[in-house]
Amino acid sequence: MHKERTQKNIYKACEEEGSFIPLMEVNIEKIKSMLMTVSADLNSSKNWIKNAEKESDQWNAIFKINYDCLHILTEAFLIFDKLKIRTHECLFTYLCEKHSELEFSWDFFEKIRTKRNGSIYYGKLITYKDWEEIQLQLNLYINSLKKEIEAKLKDFEAED
Repeated sequence: MHKERTQKNIYKACEEEGSFIPLMEVNIEKIKSMLMTVSADLNSSKNWIKNAEKESDQWNAIFKINYDCLHILTEAFLIFDKLKIRTHECLFTYLCEKHSELEFSWDFFEKIRTKRNGSIYYGKLITYKDWEEIQLQLNLYINSLKKEIEAKLKDFEAED
C-alpha cells in the first residue's frame, strides 16, 4: 500500500534511508561563502526580472536560480545543526520538521521542488505565471533564512 506523502512520512523515510548525515563541526567559512554565492545570484536574478518580458523564456532560469538560492540557504542554515542532507526533499522536510519556529510550509517547498524537477528532468517550461504564483513566498523564505543565518553567525562569532 502506498503511503500518503506527508511531511512526517517523508521525514521518517529520509531518516530510515540515512539521508541526514552528521557533520563534525560548524564550518563558518563555508556558511559565509554560501551567503556570498546567494547574494551574487540574487543580484543577477533581480536584474533579469527587471528586464524580462512576461512572455519570455527567462522565467525558467529566474525560477531555478531563486530556487537554488533557497536550497543553498537551507543547506547553510542546517550546517548550524551539524547536518548535510542528501536530497532536496529530505533537506526541506528536515527544515520544516525540526525548525517549526520558522513557520515554513512543507507544501510550498514541495510545490517549488516538483516544479523545478519538472523543468530539469521533464522539460516543462516555467512561465511568468508560475513565477508570479510563488515569488512573494519564495522571497519571504529567502529573506527569513538569510536573517536567521546572519543572526546565528553573530551568535557563533560572539562565542569565540
